Parts: sequence; structure tokens; C-alpha cells
Amino acid sequence: MLFEFIATIAAAFGMAGLALVITHLSKLAGKRAPKWLIPLFAAIGIFAFQIHQEYNWYDQQVSKLPKGVQVVKTAESTEWFRPWSYVKPQILRFIAADIGNASVQVDNPNMHLVNLYLFERRRSIQKIPQVIDCNTPARADYVIPEKDSNLTIDEHVQQTTAWRDLATDDPLFISICTDKN
Repeated sequence: MLFEFIATIAAAFGMAGLALVITHLSKLAGKRAPKWLIPLFAAIGIFAFQIHQEYNWYDQQVSKLPKGVQVVKTAESTEWFRPWSYVKPQILRFIAADIGNASVQVDNPNMHLVNLYLFERRRSIQKIPQVIDCNTPARADYVIPEKDSNLTIDEHVQQTTAWRDLATDDPLFISICTDKN
């Protein structure tokens, strides 16, 4: 975030420098540029850089994902204080699943344990372990059992959490259940 702040300030100074060149060229031409031109260009630099970063954040994050981690859901948003987002909605949140490291329950090969990662702009990444039942299809949060617990994943999940339906056309279900079978 510090680097983004520094880059924003650099964009403001760059655009203000461009306005300064325009101001000097206008003096050479015998005209006077308005006094508000330099602050206007600095503001344009700040807004342009921030808008650029908001639209490119998703692609930057996806390119950093390790091999085996796939994006399973994105959330586009439009906000009243970002009027440009009505023209092209921004992706400010997405969910990625660690498909490459999903483990299969030995007792039940249709039960998969997978880590979901929740990404949101300007927030820390959250890791949420999920159990996917390919037979039902359903998913449940997986709370890591205590050290002395001898429960299987299925037994532990059924005792501690509620199952939620998972549509067969959901990208998480398709990634885990169809690709693994």
C-alpha cells in the first residue's frame, strides 16, 4: 500500500510537471495559462492512477497466484462514489481455491478438503478450509479439530458445522468434483 501511495504522488507530480510545461509554452506563445491548470493536472494524475489500479488489481493478484490455485468466483461492483464503475464494473473481490492441494478423505473418496482464499482490495487475504461433498453436492466449513481428536473429516464436519448446498454448475464444484474424478 505504501508503494501505491508513492506511485500516486509520482503520478500527481508527473501530470503537474506536464501542466508546468504547458504553462511555460503558453508564456512563450504570448498567452497566459490559468493558475488552476497545475492543480487540475495533478488531480487528474491522482484519479487516473487510482482508477487504473482499481481496474488492474484483479489481474495483478491472479498473476501472483501459485500453480494449482484457481479463481472460482469473482464479485463485480458498482458504487455511487465511483461513477466510472457504472460504465465498466470493477472486480474488487474474488475467491480462489487451492485445487492442486485439495486432499481426498481416505474413507470417502467423494469428500474433499480444500482451502479457499478470499481476496478483497485493500484487505488481507483470508484462508477458509472447506469440505466439499461431491455426492450431495454440498460444502461445509472445516474447523481444524483438536489434537487429541480421532474423528475423520466427515465425522468432524457433521458434528461441528452445517452443510450448505452447492450447485452442480458452481465453479468450485466443477473444479473439485469433476476434475478430480
